Amino acid sequence: MKRAIGLSLFLVAAGSGSAQAYTCSISADTLAFGQYDPITGAQVDGASEVSVSCSLLGLVSLLVSYEISLDPGTGGSYHPRALSSATDTLDYNLYVDTARTEIWGDGTDDTATVTDSYTLGVLTVTRYYPVYGRVFADQNVAAGVYDDTITATVEF
Repeated sequence: MKRAIGLSLFLVAAGSGSAQAYTCSISADTLAFGQYDPITGAQVDGASEVSVSCSLLGLVSLLVSYEISLDPGTGGSYHPRALSSATDTLDYNLYVDTARTEIWGDGTDDTATVTDSYTLGVLTVTRYYPVYGRVFADQNVAAGVYDDTITATVEF
């Protein structure tokens, strides 16, 4: 018997920074894992992206640098994160690499952040950073729609 389990992860954006000669904003796309079948016990992978747009506040080229972090989500843990449906949870995680070995977090608890720097001219520059997700195999859960909300933050 195949159970329909819909999975989705909502990435929301937040920004922070001090008054500088440039400003940055962050946006994120929803990561849709598709369906998880606990009968086959196979893991489910998915991918999405976070984008950061930076603009100068003046007319001089400038070195821009920032750090992107992801919070642990509504489950409150990076090891593992949890998608939830009512009282049931499904373990998953988010990664900075395609091999899914480096957990994307806030730099604490053995997690990594993503940093970038480049020279910004007079145009707005938008850069895209992939988010790799994995729902772990062999989890016996009830049918339902499982989701989580992750806040992506750019600090510049």
